[in-house]
Amino acid sequence: MSLKQIAHLDLDTFFVSAERLENTALFGKPIIIGGFSDRGVVASCSYEARKFGVHSAMPGKLARRLCPQAIWIRGDMDKYSKLSHTVTEIIEEEAPLVEKASIDEHYLDVSGMDRFFGTYKWMQALKHKVIRETGLPISFGLSVNKTVSKIATGESKPNGQLQVPSPEVKPFLYPLSIRKIPGIGDKSYHTLRDMGIVYIETLANMPLELLGKVMGENGKAIWEKANGIDTRPIEPYHAQKSIGAEQTFEIDTTDMKFLHNVLSKMVQDICFDMRKQNRLCATVTVKLRYTDFQTHTMQARVPYTSYDHVILNKAKELLQKLYDRRLLVRLVGVKVSNLVYGAQQIDLFEDSEELVKLYQALDSIKFWYGKDAVGRGGVEQNHRKIKPEKET
Repeated sequence: MSLKQIAHLDLDTFFVSAERLENTALFGKPIIIGGFSDRGVVASCSYEARKFGVHSAMPGKLARRLCPQAIWIRGDMDKYSKLSHTVTEIIEEEAPLVEKASIDEHYLDVSGMDRFFGTYKWMQALKHKVIRETGLPISFGLSVNKTVSKIATGESKPNGQLQVPSPEVKPFLYPLSIRKIPGIGDKSYHTLRDMGIVYIETLANMPLELLGKVMGENGKAIWEKANGIDTRPIEPYHAQKSIGAEQTFEIDTTDMKFLHNVLSKMVQDICFDMRKQNRLCATVTVKLRYTDFQTHTMQARVPYTSYDHVILNKAKELLQKLYDRRLLVRLVGVKVSNLVYGAQQIDLFEDSEELVKLYQALDSIKFWYGKDAVGRGGVEQNHRKIKPEKET
């Protein structure tokens, strides 16, 4: 059975490149996309800014100190999302199986596309088509699975390409830092470094049982990636239009505090799901059904976000406008829509470093212990009054 041919495509400094399409004067200059205040966070930066030590998710105050000559741009998620959609359409026209991993990343299964002149040349042609039709620089890696192809892309940047055939997988991976392995965050990295593990080769040669004791369930996945093993399939991209939830009450109510609590819990769960999927939304919709079964909805736009506090504030505004104090409420629901792909830091144009770290900590707890492990203060569950319904 022939080996898979998996490609990973990544738009180079996507937000910066998108801004340079509109303003050629930005080429060759240090650019930072993010909030203008000192409490803001870097969402993206150019390679010229990275030379000064600037990186994504860095506090804006530190970035200004490291690179005072940088040009700051607030960022435009509508523009970036449209460009991302254009790139996806180009890729889907050519490739047989495409998975959109984020706003600027795609995985392709191009097995069998080498019948005429080779898979690597086919990928080069696709890369040049994206550049020709969009003007955006893009890099790709080509190998036997998702992990190796993604690492190869990182090693080929900027605007490069790299193929790692099956016999060369371990020689390619082993000299690299463990930082290069997808899924190793700061906590895992420091844990492994404390054990004296610096390079992938050392990690790959560790006993799997020992790594499992240290890293838990994630240990096996990390060990497999270090050894170039990754059996995950390419999952075709289908855009999910919305994420929502609703609650029907066993006892109809006019208790506004109770309604706010229910709304808050649903928003927290929805936002957590968005962040797990690397999604952002631009529209919030609230639904009310009264005791006479009349149903009313109202929606409003928000800046692209996946943060509870932004969506909850808007949801509460809509609830206040919908609520008729003369009638008992039978059901309340909330939905987010106009979803786009984007890593969590995409919506950090004005958010503070402290807020970002808070959400990251909460998400980490929820990931390991479940959605109900931690929540916003003041949110109480009244299971006597709530009859859960499936998410829409």
